[in-house]
Amino acid sequence: MDENEAISIFSALAQDTRLAAFRLLVRHEPEGLPAGEVARLLNVPHNTMSAHLAVLARARLVVSRRQSRSIIYRANLGQVQETVRFLVRDCCGGRPEVCQPLLESLAECKSDPTN
Repeated sequence: MDENEAISIFSALAQDTRLAAFRLLVRHEPEGLPAGEVARLLNVPHNTMSAHLAVLARARLVVSRRQSRSIIYRANLGQVQETVRFLVRDCCGGRPEVCQPLLESLAECKSDPTN
């Protein structure tokens, strides 16, 4: 990942509806959700949600597949992992114990959707 790709990812998430949609899709892994259901759950008009999902897709934060007449969206957790690696690549200055709390927090799987 280069800086331009990271900036694209952060730009895609730097909007409240897109961030909410991405977090919703993360909570619904691995099944994903139809675009219409994402719009309904977030109380966003369908055409507006489609535009937001397109931005997330261009940043490779979500992937989609057609299922009958619906498009199912899923969070691209591989892209999230790559983004986190990009952020902490230079972490610690050769002292891995400095990053240990971060690594431990990433290893925890929380069921509380507000975290």
